[in-house]
Amino acid sequence: MKNIIFIGMPGAGKTTIGKEVARILARPFFDSDVRLKERIHRDIKELFRESEAAFRREETETLRELCQKEEIVLSCGGGVIKKAENVALLKHGGFLIFLDRPLEAIASSVDQTGRPLLSSSKNRLKELYDERYPLYLAAADLYIPVQGGIQKTVGDVLDALIKTGLVDG
Repeated sequence: MKNIIFIGMPGAGKTTIGKEVARILARPFFDSDVRLKERIHRDIKELFRESEAAFRREETETLRELCQKEEIVLSCGGGVIKKAENVALLKHGGFLIFLDRPLEAIASSVDQTGRPLLSSSKNRLKELYDERYPLYLAAADLYIPVQGGIQKTVGDVLDALIKTGLVDG
């Protein structure tokens, strides 16, 4: 059975929705950023200070490890789709779900100062959104607009997974 993998912008709800979907489906949940920190015993901000390229290398190695698992739910960092190698790893054994939360909602709820790529400038969130949006669409097997609360989005995800035959109803 395929892994269920959430992609999307920071603040789209990947971890929150992913944890709830995993709970309902009785599958293990992993967050790629959390696993990366555990694996390298360093903070992501510290790794970004070294360089974004260093972070992306470690991100790919973390995904390589996580993609060896079966029947998991995985929440990925927002920039995972920037490397074709990452997308190929994820798609090999997984079903990618793009959670598309409106930019305005993300901006009003995400602490941009605590995220290395968002804190560099006031317009950085919009720039990243414009850069990544077509990549999310191209990588995704399923598109879910985030409109409403957590339970509605979880319901939308589960309904769509049932329709695809990925999970039983």
